[in-house]
Amino acid sequence: MPLQMKLSAITLDCPDPLALAAFYQQATGLEPHPKSDADFAGLNREDGLLIGFQRVDNYRAPSWPDQAVPQQLHLCFDVANLDEAEAQLLELGAGKPDHQPHEDRWRVLTDLAGHPFCIVRG
Repeated sequence: MPLQMKLSAITLDCPDPLALAAFYQQATGLEPHPKSDADFAGLNREDGLLIGFQRVDNYRAPSWPDQAVPQQLHLCFDVANLDEAEAQLLELGAGKPDHQPHEDRWRVLTDLAGHPFCIVRG
């Protein structure tokens, strides 16, 4: 019988956990974890999944699509309208790399700490 595991958390390294948590909170509407602080901040989803952000000294942002500093992971979010979601995320401080492999189906953006994430037409 295979091991039954339930994903309970995803944690991203970053230079400023509270700022990155605020960015994703505004983008997703998830609730901030009550014990968030300058070293570790989190967002709670109703089903118990935690998205965490941990401070790393001398953090180096991924250099996607160049692999000099690999992306390590990326998150994908379904959205109803790519153009509207992109505009709102850019207003929140997201970046948009020049390289967009399938801009008609998804957009690659970067969060405040440089992590690539995708918005996908849902």
